[in-house]
Amino acid sequence: MAEFHNDDVVLDIKDKPKPFVWLGLSLQHLFTMFGATVLVPILVGINPGIALVSSGLGTLVYLFVTKGKIPAYLGSSFAFIAAMQLLMKTDGYPAIAQGAMTTGLVYLIVAFLVKKIGSAWMDKILPPIVVGPVIMVIGLGLAANAANNAMMNNGKYDFTYLLVALVTLGITIFFNMFLKGFLGLIPILLGIICGYLFALAVGVVDLSGVAAADWFALPNFQVPFLTYEPKFYASAVITMAPIAFVTMTEHIGHLMVLNKLTKRNFFEDPGLNRTLMGDGLAQIVAGFVGGPPVTSYGENIGVLAITRVHSVFVIGGAAVLAVILGFVGKLSALILSIPNPVISGISFILFGVIAASGLKILIENKINFDKKKNLIIASVILVIGIGGLYVEAGTFTLSAMALATVLGIILNLILPETSRSEV
Repeated sequence: MAEFHNDDVVLDIKDKPKPFVWLGLSLQHLFTMFGATVLVPILVGINPGIALVSSGLGTLVYLFVTKGKIPAYLGSSFAFIAAMQLLMKTDGYPAIAQGAMTTGLVYLIVAFLVKKIGSAWMDKILPPIVVGPVIMVIGLGLAANAANNAMMNNGKYDFTYLLVALVTLGITIFFNMFLKGFLGLIPILLGIICGYLFALAVGVVDLSGVAAADWFALPNFQVPFLTYEPKFYASAVITMAPIAFVTMTEHIGHLMVLNKLTKRNFFEDPGLNRTLMGDGLAQIVAGFVGGPPVTSYGENIGVLAITRVHSVFVIGGAAVLAVILGFVGKLSALILSIPNPVISGISFILFGVIAASGLKILIENKINFDKKKNLIIASVILVIGIGGLYVEAGTFTLSAMALATVLGIILNLILPETSRSEV
């Protein structure tokens, strides 16, 4: 059977551009993903070089598992930031690695179930009334950290820090609103660059690390049995595993948009089970080398729509370049030199957009908050998640994000559709 070709695009999924064209398009694609991909490790405390490598390797794994049929780039996931920050403070990266591999395993289990019995059961466990508030918590739960980092310098209020954060925020908003085409797809990266230059001008950037770094440097990979002895972290598993169900809804949503954009049905070919398997294996690989969990990116869909370049060879090229750049020591050091107020200025938008995405889910699905069941589920998830309620017993910790997700799922399953007062 002949391979389907979409004549509306410049390069379709299986098209191979010429070498120099391929290099240019791959760099352009990576440029779009770069800002958000390196922001996650900065917020968590992971080497950005490792994150670039894990992002590239994860994307290549995903392309392989999906038989090169889906033009998707996988970058660092924002959904796990709060959980990773908590685990980094308590048990260090080995716990994050275990959590990342666990989320990947959850994906693999769900992929197996989808292949055997379909995906209808996922809608019962994760309806919009659960997913929407949980996504809102992912964004709003990080708001306090962003605000503190924007104005506090070594525990003291610093107006210069606040100025840098607000300038970075203002510039990023401007880029979001008034740039179009390819530049309109990279407001985060442009915001970081401009905010960094302003921070440099007012003297809050330390470049000593960049000067001391080598051009070629092996990232500080965290590999089990090689750099650390793995052990079981119950808190890591229980904290991050529930969030995997939330990122699955994002995964499915991105596939829906890609279906419309490419005029294909990826749920049938290569199948939802393969796309989930690819995402899960990518997360396991990321955790194995020391990076954060990876996920598909909305920015990827945007650049596909604008450039009309859907070639998986370009996506694969961007992944290879990401791996190569991960070994550039100067680049990693430069990323690490980005001061907190610049990151916070970007975070004000990013975390807010995540929260607004959860609200959008509730609106699009016309959730009726006159129903007590819906009101109770949303209320419990939001207050517990944003309030920071967590469960601790000895060395075991269940984060607020995970607790809110689990309670939301349980309440949705056990509460009747209507209360007695509504009958």
